[in-house]
Amino acid sequence: MTHSASTAPQKNHRVGVYVCHCGTNIAGTVDVEAVRDYAASLPHVTTARGYTYMCSDPGQALIADDIRNEGLTHVVVASCSPLMHETTFRRACAEAGLNPFMFQMTNIREHCAWVTDDRGTATAKAKSLVAAAVGRVIWQEPFEMRQVAIKQSALVVGGGIAGIEAALRLADSGKHVTLVEREPSIGGHMARLYKTFPTLDCAA
Repeated sequence: MTHSASTAPQKNHRVGVYVCHCGTNIAGTVDVEAVRDYAASLPHVTTARGYTYMCSDPGQALIADDIRNEGLTHVVVASCSPLMHETTFRRACAEAGLNPFMFQMTNIREHCAWVTDDRGTATAKAKSLVAAAVGRVIWQEPFEMRQVAIKQSALVVGGGIAGIEAALRLADSGKHVTLVEREPSIGGHMARLYKTFPTLDCAA
């Protein structure tokens, strides 16, 4: 990936913030409307919306339409874990013509709604996370993906049981593997044992 040198945020940034209800997973504890309204008051935010399921096709279309029609330069989604849908939202941004790395996701489900029953506390933390995401995204710059040739090989350090197993699995997947062991023979502590339980097989 390549990118230009970091620069200070520009005044013409147009950030869109999208707060997901996630059914009742988030909305059951977090006041998503209050979070949306708070997001709308933040610097650089020109669009703030809530939606039942942001990861759904209509939710993604909502983001894409705003990128095209509102001229958004950055996007923040407050929803579930980035492990689940960060790629989904980045793809939606890219398909709408926005560099996918001008996107920031913040987790208000596992980090807010699922860790307390107190609606006020969950909502306050969700606001803080959204504010932090907006404060971060305006510093982000576009990355460009590129492909480079790599050598399909691996180095495994340590010829104990774990190292031998790792080397075998890598080799089975078609990789060239070099196994390095500092002792004269491989096997580690296992090779020093006489027999193994419960089969009483020879350890070596």
